[in-house]
Amino acid sequence: MLKQSKTILTLLSISMLAVAGCGQANNSTVEAKAKANNAQPTAIAATPESTETPATKPVEITFYYPVNVGGPLTKVIDGMANTFMEQHPEIKVNPVYTGNYGDNTVKIQAGVQAKQPPDVAVMMSTELYSMLDMNAIVPLDDYIAKDTNIQMEDFYPAFVEDTQSEGKTYSLPFQRSTIVMYYNKEMFKAAGLDPEKPPTTWDELVTYAKKLNKDGHVGLEIPGNDDSYWMFQMLARQNASDPKQNIMSSDGKKAMFDTPENVEALQFWLDLSHKYKAMPEGVIDWATVPTDFIQGKTAMMMHTSGNLTNVKNNAKFEFGVAFPPAQKQFGSPTGGGNLYIFKDSSPEKQAAAWEFAKYMTASEQAALFSSSSGYVGVRKSAYDTDAMKKYTADFPQALVARDQLEYAFRELSTHNHGKVSTAITNQIQAALAGEIDAAGALKKAQAEADQALAPFNK
Repeated sequence: MLKQSKTILTLLSISMLAVAGCGQANNSTVEAKAKANNAQPTAIAATPESTETPATKPVEITFYYPVNVGGPLTKVIDGMANTFMEQHPEIKVNPVYTGNYGDNTVKIQAGVQAKQPPDVAVMMSTELYSMLDMNAIVPLDDYIAKDTNIQMEDFYPAFVEDTQSEGKTYSLPFQRSTIVMYYNKEMFKAAGLDPEKPPTTWDELVTYAKKLNKDGHVGLEIPGNDDSYWMFQMLARQNASDPKQNIMSSDGKKAMFDTPENVEALQFWLDLSHKYKAMPEGVIDWATVPTDFIQGKTAMMMHTSGNLTNVKNNAKFEFGVAFPPAQKQFGSPTGGGNLYIFKDSSPEKQAAAWEFAKYMTASEQAALFSSSSGYVGVRKSAYDTDAMKKYTADFPQALVARDQLEYAFRELSTHNHGKVSTAITNQIQAALAGEIDAAGALKKAQAEADQALAPFNK
C-alpha cells in the first residue's frame, strides 16, 4: 500500500480512539443499569460491526486549475487527478477548471477574501507576492524537509527561482513554459530559405520575416494583448548588456521598465510592423496567433511552448521550433503556473493537498503532462523516463524549450502585481496601437509602477 500522509494517519488514529471511547461509554451505561436493578451486568455480544474498524471517510480537497493554451488539457489534468485518487483512496480531489489564468486568479482571490479558497491550486508563478500580500498561502519547507520522496534539486533551477522568497519555498513548479519561435518549414522553402536554419539574431529575424511576408502570408506574429509584458520581457533581456538584468528586482519591490536598453527593445517590436513591414500593425490577440500559424496564415510566431502539442496535432505542414532570436544574448522568461497550498484550509486538508501536489509534479506525471501539452517537464528526471525518451525521440521539437532553460529567467513578479503588470501591459498596447512612442510608454509605465510599489519601499 502506498505511503500515506502522516497527518491523515494521525486522523485515522484519532478517529479509532474516538470510536473506542464511545464503546466504553456504552458499556458503563449498561453496568449502571444493571446495578440499579440489583443484577449482574449483561455482557454485550460481539457483532461484526463492533469488531471491525469503521470505514474512514476520505479527506476531500478542492483543486483549481486554469488552461491557457489550445487543446483538451482539462481531460489530461482531470485524468491525472483520477489516477491519484485510485492510488490514494484516503483522499478525494475535486478538480475545478477555472478558465484562463486571469479568470483563475480572480476566482482564487475572491475565495481568499471570502475565507473560502481552494485547498490547492495552479496559479501563475507571478502571483507569489500577491498571495503573500494577502497572507493566503503556506510555505512548503516543513513538508519538503520531512518528505524523502521529493528532491527539490531535481526541479530545473529556472523554475524553482519563482517559487521562493526570503529563503522560503511557497509552491511547486507544475505547468511551466518558455517562449519559443515556431516556423513553417514549407513556407521557408517556398521563400528560398533553409528550413533547417531558422533566424538566430534580430537582424536575421527581420530579413526572414520580410521575405516571408508575401503571397497573402504574414512573416511574423507576436501577441500583444494580455501577455504583452511577457513578450516585452523577452526582448528586453535579449537586448540587455548585463546577462542577468531583469525588469524587476529579485525581492519584488522595484520595477525597472524605463531604461535606454528597454526602450530599444520596445522600439524594435514596433519597428517590426511600422518600419520593416514584417508583421501586422496593432495589438495581435494571444489566441489568434497560434490559430493563424496552424492555418498557414503566418510563417513564424513567438508563443508559449505550452502550445506545442496543439500545433503538433493540428498543423498540416512540417514545422520547426527554435530559440527566439538574440540581439546581445538569447533569453526568455519562464511562464506558466505552480501549485500552491492555501492557509484557510484545515491541517488535514493541507497535508492531503501536499500529497496531491507532490504526485502531480513527480517524474512520471511531469513526463505525461509535458508530452500531452508541450509544457516543459519540470523535473530533470522526467526526461529519463521511458515515456519521455520515446516522445522526444519521435518529436525532438519538444526539447527546445527545455534546452532554452539555460537562458531562461524569472517572469515579471512584484508586490501589488496586478497594478504593476497592468501598468506595463497597458502602455505596451498603447505603443503597439500607435498612441504613444516607446520612450513615452515606458516612462509612463515606470511612474505607475513606482506609485504601486511605494508602500513596499518605506
